[in-house]
Formats: sequence, C-alpha cells, structure tokens
Amino acid sequence: MNVRQEALRSILSRALSPKGDKAVKTKEIFGESVFHRTAMKSYLSDQAYKTLSDAMEKGRVLDSGVAGAVAGGIKAWAIDKGATHYTHWFQPLTGRTAEKHESFLAFLEGEPIEKFSGTELSQQEPDASSFPSGGLRTTFEARGYTAWDSSSPVFLLDTSFGTTLCIPTIFVSYTGQSLDYKMPLLKSISKINQAATDLCQFFDVKVSKVTPTLGLEQEYFLVDKNYYLLRPDLYQTGRTLFGAKPARGQQMSDHYFGAIPERIYAFMNELELEAHRMGIPLKTRHNEVAPGQFECAPVFESVNIAIDHGLMIMDLLDRIANKHGLVALLHEKPFAGLNGSGKHNNWSLMTDSGKNLLSPGSKPGENLMFLSFFVCVIKAVWEHSGLLKAAIVSAGNDLRLGSHEAPPAIISVFLGHQLDKVLKDIENPPRKKRNEDVDPLMHLGIASIPELLLDNTDRNRTSPFAFTGNKFEIRAVGASANSSLAMTVLNTIVAEQLIEFRSRVKSKINRGRPQDLAVLDMLKEFITESKNIRFEGDSYSKEWVELATKRSLATSSRTPDALASLIQYPSIKLFKKMGVMSEAELKSRHDVLTEKYLQQGLMEAQVMKELIMTNVLPASSEYQSALSDLALKKNELGINNNGELSLLRKLTKIGEELLFGLEEIDKSLDELLGINDKVEQARKFSNILPNQLVFCREKIDQLEVLLPDQSWPFPKYRELLLIR
Repeated sequence: MNVRQEALRSILSRALSPKGDKAVKTKEIFGESVFHRTAMKSYLSDQAYKTLSDAMEKGRVLDSGVAGAVAGGIKAWAIDKGATHYTHWFQPLTGRTAEKHESFLAFLEGEPIEKFSGTELSQQEPDASSFPSGGLRTTFEARGYTAWDSSSPVFLLDTSFGTTLCIPTIFVSYTGQSLDYKMPLLKSISKINQAATDLCQFFDVKVSKVTPTLGLEQEYFLVDKNYYLLRPDLYQTGRTLFGAKPARGQQMSDHYFGAIPERIYAFMNELELEAHRMGIPLKTRHNEVAPGQFECAPVFESVNIAIDHGLMIMDLLDRIANKHGLVALLHEKPFAGLNGSGKHNNWSLMTDSGKNLLSPGSKPGENLMFLSFFVCVIKAVWEHSGLLKAAIVSAGNDLRLGSHEAPPAIISVFLGHQLDKVLKDIENPPRKKRNEDVDPLMHLGIASIPELLLDNTDRNRTSPFAFTGNKFEIRAVGASANSSLAMTVLNTIVAEQLIEFRSRVKSKINRGRPQDLAVLDMLKEFITESKNIRFEGDSYSKEWVELATKRSLATSSRTPDALASLIQYPSIKLFKKMGVMSEAELKSRHDVLTEKYLQQGLMEAQVMKELIMTNVLPASSEYQSALSDLALKKNELGINNNGELSLLRKLTKIGEELLFGLEEIDKSLDELLGINDKVEQARKFSNILPNQLVFCREKIDQLEVLLPDQSWPFPKYRELLLIR
C-alpha cells in the first residue's frame, strides 16, 4: 500500500463528532468573548464606562488615570473568562497578524499577583527590526511600539489549550512611522469621515459623522490534511505547482450553492460558533464554484472592525480546519484550471443617522446627494486606478486575475445599464420640446433613480470594481490579503475627490449659482472627466483590452509593474496632502510587497526543482525500468512490445525536457542573484521564471497521466478536491 492509499484509508476511517444534544442559540453566545458594552457596564465604573465609550465612538485617547481603571476592569473580565495572558494584536507588513503574549503574573513583596496596568493596556514594545519594514527599521534599530486602538473591541482568543486577551493595536517605529497596515487605515477613515461629512452639509445639515462600511467575503478551499501533508508544494508555497487536470472539475456547475458535505458542515458550524463568540457577525456560508471551494461572509461593519474580523476569520479557518483534519487554503490560485479565491470587499458610506450614501432617496435633492457621492467614487477610481491596482496585486493574484470568474487586472468600473444611462443623460441631457417648462433636475430622470436601483443593476463578475445597488464591490482583492491597504487607498482617493467636489460646488454657489444647479454642473464635469474608467461589457474580451489601451488604462498584469504606482509622484503627493502616509511609508510598502513577490517566486522555483529531482524523475525512472524489463521479457517470448517501447520513448523525452527546464530555471536564478536592485530582480523574475515554471509543470502533468496510479508519489487533483 502506497502513501496515497494509506491517506485514503485514514480519511475513510475518520468519524465525525456530532453536535451536542442542546443546540446553541446564536443570540445567547454572540460576543461573549468580546469586551462589549454589557461587559463594560459590569466591570467598569460609570465614569470609566462613559469615558471608554466616548473614546471608542470618537476615536479619543484615554488619559493615564482612566486607562488604569479600564485596564483593571478588562483584566477582571478576562481572568473571569479564563485568560492567563494578554497580547497586543497588530497587523505588521507581513499581511497577517502578530502577537507577543505576556502573562498577568507579577510579584508583590515576593507574592504572586495578577497585574495589568493602564500602560500595559495602552502600549507595548515588540522588536521592530524582525518584521518587514521596507527600510524604515534596521537590525540595530529594534525599537518599535504598539498602541491600543480603542475603536476596535478587545477580545479573547480561546483555544483548547488556553485563553489570551487580545488588544487590537497599531504598530509604529521609534520615529513614529507606521510599520503596519492599521495606522494608515485609521487615518484614511478619519479623512473620509471629515470629507464626506462636509459634503453632506449641502444636503443634510444633521449629518455629523460618516463611516465607511465593509462587507468582507472570504473564499477558501478545504483539503484533507492527510493529502495536504503529502504535497510539499502545497505546505511550502500555498498552491499546487503541478497537477494534471481531473476528468471532473467544475464543468458540471453542480458544486456552487450545492448541498454542503457533512464533514464540511461540521467544520462550518464550529467556525460560525467561534466567530459569533468573538463578535464576528458571520451571516453566509455556501459551496463556491470550484469543487472543494467554499465561502463565508459577515454582515456589514465599519471598515476598521470589518478588517480586524476578516483577519480573525483567517486565523479561525486555520485553527478549526486543523481540528477537523482539514487544511484551509487561502492562496488565490491553489489549483490551476479552477476558480481562484478572492476576498470581495463590499464598500459603502453610512451616516450617523443610518443613511447609506450610496443608496438613493425618495426626493430629487436626496438623489443629488446620492449622485454626488456615487460620481466622486467613480472619479476617484479614474484618477488613481494604478494606485488601486497596486493595492490588490500579489504573486497569488497574478495567477488568479483574469480567469475563471475572477476580474481582470485592468481596473474598470461597472454600473449597470440603467445607471450608466443616468450618467450619460446628465452629461448630455435629452432634448425636450420648446417652451416646455420642466424642472432641470427632473427632465434628466433623476427622480426615477430610486426605482432604477431596485435590483436592476446586474452583477458583472468580470468587473474588478462594480456597483451592486447600494455599494461598490471590489472583487479584485485576493483571498490571502489583508484588505487594509486596498481600503486605505480607496478611502483616501475618494476623500480627495469629495473635497474637490465640495470646493468646486461651493465656488459656484459663491458666484451666485443655485446650489442644485451648481451640484449638477459639477456632476456633469466629473462624469465627463471620468467616463473612460466605465465599462459595461465583458472585461475578459480582447476588445476591452484594446479599448483600455486606447483609454490609457494600465493593462499590465504583473505585480512589479503595478507596485510602481505606490511610489510615483501623484501617489506621494496624494498621501502627503491627505496626511495618510509619508513618502517613506509609501516606499516601505512598495519595497516590502516587491520583496514578498520576489521571495514567493524564488521559493516556488526551489520547491519545483527539489520535487522534480527527488520525486518526479525517480518515480518516472522506476516505472521506465519496469517497462524496460517487461519489453525485454516480451521480446524474449516473441510477443509484440511496441506499446512498451513507445511509452518508454515518451517518458524518456519528457524526462529530458524536464531536465532542460531545470537547467533554464537554474540559469535564471543565477542571473537574478547577480542583480542587486530588488525592483529590477522582481521585474526580471516576472518576465522569465513564471513561464519556466509553467513549462516544467506541463511536463510533470504529462508524466502524471502516463505513470501507473500507484507509481505517482503525490495526491492528485481528484483526491485533493473531491475526497473529503
């Protein structure tokens, strides 16, 4: 019995653990691991509760005296819940989260006590030199600080082996520069709040706060852990570097929204249970398009909390899958020829009165309010499409974007036929009969927009930035990504356009133009200036690539080219003007993401080389030896051996081609190592090595279908995708 058969036997003998007799009611356990308002009222004094609530709502910093009282309440709550340690939970530039655990244990006059001060709540000092910083820190400049983000709830990480209090924080260097994704995000949220609130004053003076909201969908694959551990490419790089296409993939379209397999159902139930305890409002679960692919999605939350929850979901996927003998794959393209996985970001703007600014109202004035924000978003994407693209690219996304229902790498905005027509009518008003007395706001069809927006904006699955009725869906963000960078960019570029729109409208009003007409004038100008970013057709088509080129849109699909937008003058000027990131901070992101792209590729090349030499070619050689012996025996017996000889020639030829492919990879790696500039290295890599890896993959896949099943050392796609 070979290792694949042993893995299958283990899978078949696995017993599911049924749920307990008593069903868990979501409303009874939701948020029990979060220091929410009910817990705050129980463990804090009235003054401490009021001060903390105010800080959470308005982003204010707690003074040292109140911080101590709050820390005491949080400590008492956490210890009552079984916590023994605390950690500052932050988002370094690795893309995931980091944590350094500290015990509550302290000593007073030699006696052990449990201690947690206001300073320990508010600030810690992790080593800043060991995280990627893009040059902001060096090995001998190790000091960095984490500081409590009180706008995001403190929560408990409860595992089978202990409970830890987690405090969401920012991460900055000794010089105050951001070493994380959260600090720029918080700044961008503040900027768009102010810009949107100011613009709202033209339409509704009662609006005093605008919050960007986010619904963060998460796609993922699940594979059995036994098979996963037999695929060194999967557990080292996150994706399969080879694998012949199975007879049954997603062509039957029967997996999407199909019945959830029982083992997966058990996993999903536990995932939701733990997520709800941590205050994550998971709402949706279903099979995705590809076999073995699934999705979960929470309800809308403020962007900051939604992203924190998104990162917590990624961690829960890893932990809970492992408990069920599964592995969650978050790579954007773990399997060639099948759907990739994204993290669709559904973004909107909500006022403190509960109005979604990207939903229409029932009155013409309110429609103008909607159109103002709607058009400003489109203009922002037009002005900074390259920057937005830089925020979503990665080595994994290079493999995903542009195929199997993933949007292309060319940034465009889809509105739907009716809304596209509304904007065209504003730009070029329809002709009316002479002497017809018609309100200029009405003859453009603005009053009918609420009716038009009732589920008549179709979903364009090929668009990277689509309006879907009351929100924009950014479909291009990858499944493994921290969405903070994409949301920071989106918040910032939209805030800039809102400020410009308001300023130009106000200027017209000051010159005597009525407000509604001034707004309409600016809508027309913005629509005209940004119409080249709009595309209502099939974004996979060759015609769109040609049209996008004529419109001067960035069409390159390679990460190094896209990342260059981060450090170009318009981006530097924008972020400096908006006070979100400095030039040095932008350059650090560029350098970190470039290095990450390069190292991912180099790692894949090394893994490919190793597996070819230590597994693929030996398996082929062993089978060729057996074939050769069989051919000789047949020849001695006078039996026709043409079939064996023909197969031997095929296997020999493929083996020679594989060795040639390895030589080419080695040459490329040697050439890359001779280049000192990381950016140039990454560009050179993107032009050569991916194609060489594909060449080797094709040869390995040819061997897979020629060798006897029992001779192939790796689990095949059919096993990874279909056996659970």
